Amino acid sequence: MRVESQVKLYAVRHACKVLGVSYPALKQWIYKGKIKTVKTPGGHHRIPESEIDRLLPAVPQRGPVQKRRESFRTISGRNQLVGRVVELKIEGLMAQVTLSIAGQRLTAIITADAVREMRLEKGQIAAALVKSTDVMIMRAK
Repeated sequence: MRVESQVKLYAVRHACKVLGVSYPALKQWIYKGKIKTVKTPGGHHRIPESEIDRLLPAVPQRGPVQKRRESFRTISGRNQLVGRVVELKIEGLMAQVTLSIAGQRLTAIITADAVREMRLEKGQIAAALVKSTDVMIMRAK
């Protein structure tokens, strides 16, 4: 039990949102042993953060721009600005995310659910997708 308190565990439904897969698909992965889980005393599966990280695509830190862009989701917006999360405020349904990009700060208002699904935290690398007057935040690391 001591190990569980040191390792961040996710409920299956939360892990589905983070991984972008359906609940039935993730349950099948669990039953087939494709993903390791920890069982609670009540018999519920919890997924360690290390397993979620293993299944998420890796983002290269360096290299040519084209190679780095291959790891982002395909999206029509070409103005992708990569920076570090320097401020994160969550209040109710909304969140304010501030990125530091080349010494400049860019702030976007997004849903609190989006912040949780991306597991955004201060200090992480993220990308801002700029389209006209709208700015979207995407976790890049």
